[in-house]
Formats: sequence, C-alpha cells, structure tokens
Amino acid sequence: MRVIGGSSRGRRLQTPRGLSIRPTSDKVKESLFNILAGILGPLDECAVLDIFAGTGNLGIEALSRGAKSAVFVDNSRESTTIIAKNLSSTGFRDRSRVILKDFCQALGMLESAGDVFQLIFFDPPYQKGLTERCLEQLRKSSIIDGQTVIVAEFSSREDIAECHGCLQQIDKRVYGDTALAFFTTTQKGST
Repeated sequence: MRVIGGSSRGRRLQTPRGLSIRPTSDKVKESLFNILAGILGPLDECAVLDIFAGTGNLGIEALSRGAKSAVFVDNSRESTTIIAKNLSSTGFRDRSRVILKDFCQALGMLESAGDVFQLIFFDPPYQKGLTERCLEQLRKSSIIDGQTVIVAEFSSREDIAECHGCLQQIDKRVYGDTALAFFTTTQKGST
C-alpha cells in the first residue's frame, strides 16, 4: 500500500500482518479522491477526521494532497502504532493527532474540544451495522457543519439509507465488494 498523490506520492505505508485490517485499494482510493476533487476542490483548508483509521491510509492521502490537519481514530493499539509510524515516515506527524479510543468516546472528546472537520472518512468493519450507527452519531454531532463532506466505505452488500437527518447522500459508487457513499450536510439541526 502506498500514497498515490500529492507531496508524499509513492511512499509505502506499513500494514499489519494478517487480515485484521482491510486497507482501501489504490483503485478505490484514486476514484475517491477524484470524486472529492469535484466536490471540495483543493483540500488546502480541510481539517480531516479518519475514523476506523486502520493504517491511516485515507487521512494520510488527504494530508499528502494538501489537507491542513488530520485526526486519526482507532480502537486498536496495533493500528494506532502503525498510523504513528506511517505519519512519521511521510512527514505528517506535526499536522496530525492519533486517538486510541472507540469511535463514540473519541467523538465526545472531539466535540468537547470544539473541533470541526470539513472532511470525514470512515471505514468500519463490514456487515456489522456500524456504517448506519456512525452516520447517526455524526448527524447529531457538533464536529460537522454546513461545509462537511463525509465519505463512508462499506460492503456493497450492505444497504444504507441515503438520508440521515441533516446528512444527504450526494454520490455512491460500487467497486466489487466495496461501496463508497458521499454525504454532505443540508441544514444542520434537521431531524
């Protein structure tokens, strides 16, 4: 696995042994960032949140393409160790935070700190109902605003609603077993 665009293009990222993490393929990642370019334009002013971050693959790609900062959340010590190593090897450690917590705990912590993100990635374990749960938690959260774009990666066999309160799906793509859904906020505070 490697960074495919931007200032760290070509840098290899560490991955854990075994199948505990399912990194986003280069083909899917390239498509994802092409779609984001059409929605957001340059990522220069984006604060990024990478939930269920695994190796940090998506957040690091965003940093390489100009995002100003990134927060990585994972509840696995092995994953957060790998993310920290990948941030050091790509030179993005000073623009990043790595949080070893469950998604809901991390969300509460970020809300308390007053953080707001323009771009949020999440790629939970497939077929566990976590995609819908995350969207529901995010729609009620103060970490999103009218400028936030959320990208959910999930199993193409999983059905998710196109609307979650203020979050409206604006695009969806399927690549074999992987689906990507892009959400933006309509009017914050809608139910």
